[in-house]
Amino acid sequence: MSVLLALVIAIAALTGHTWLNATRWLRRPTDRPDEVDERVAVLLPLRDEANRVTPCLRALLAQRGVPGLRVVVLDDGSTDGTADVVRAVAGDDPRVTLLTGVAPPPGWLGKPHACWQLATRADPDATALVFVDADVVLAPHAVAAAVTELRAARATLLSPYPRIVVATAADRLVQPLLQWLWLTFLPLRAMERSSRPSLAAAGGQFLVLDRAGYTAAGGHVAVADKILEDVELARAVKRAGGRIALADGSRLATCRMYDDWPQLRDGYSKSLWASFGHPGAAAAVVASLLLLYTAPPLIALGFASTAPRVSMVALIAYLLGVAGRVLTARATGGRWWPDALAHPVSVVVLGWLTLRSYHLRKRRRLTWRGRPVS
Repeated sequence: MSVLLALVIAIAALTGHTWLNATRWLRRPTDRPDEVDERVAVLLPLRDEANRVTPCLRALLAQRGVPGLRVVVLDDGSTDGTADVVRAVAGDDPRVTLLTGVAPPPGWLGKPHACWQLATRADPDATALVFVDADVVLAPHAVAAAVTELRAARATLLSPYPRIVVATAADRLVQPLLQWLWLTFLPLRAMERSSRPSLAAAGGQFLVLDRAGYTAAGGHVAVADKILEDVELARAVKRAGGRIALADGSRLATCRMYDDWPQLRDGYSKSLWASFGHPGAAAAVVASLLLLYTAPPLIALGFASTAPRVSMVALIAYLLGVAGRVLTARATGGRWWPDALAHPVSVVVLGWLTLRSYHLRKRRRLTWRGRPVS
């Protein structure tokens, strides 16, 4: 019973931290930003995105409050006619420049190299760079609000996390864990104030950077071989003396990351090993998550008839874990009912994906969009 009570206390503390992050420390960009009076370059890397780029690009061209906005698109070796779709959507809009990318040289991964090509070809007068992925659709005020928040936070890098669109059962099980993990375990206020590169987080779907700070950090050259180039870029900014900040971007952008289970499975598998580092650290983290969030409902069910008090304490632990998911969903525009009740299953799936990630990396079988990533 004492071990179970310790679990309850630990889960309650973590859920309390989730509440503190979600209600006090998470930045929320304004819905009605003033007009941005600086040049802004929106940078869009594309590789085989013919089926998804249209709503993304149309949303970029519909941005308000940024008269100095320019959009630079890079076709990164697509074979599905992505460049033709871009030309059809952009027409003769002078704000759009379409580039043809070159293959990454030795030592570079595809995404960092595409982003670096974009950054070096952006309007030289642009003082803010906005990186957007093809699966992101921005609200009309998103760029203005994000740049305004970047300046208000006095940050070099701002990561406004989009609202993740979920459609399948796999989406609903796995995708909410992204926001839950950093709202539960990352001290947002300390992250902003600390100069420690290890205390950093970012989401590459929608990133806003001060250009001078980006250059001082080495840009994407500093993260050329990193699979988690977004997090590593945030760390590079800190090493260069800059500040980073996370924000709730659920009112600014939506993102449908994966179309089906194979894409989701492979997308997480390619990068989870990099999130945890050493396999021993990954095993410790996954074991802790399983103990905290998956064991309690199993104990509650197993002892329901033989030890009602034990079962009740375990049920409280389970409900506290569910409460953390509810807080996260409500803070980031996500869906909580009844998805949060399946939180223990979500943690099990995360553990399996982590194991698969290390397994495939050990056998050098990790690929993404036809390119090796390890």
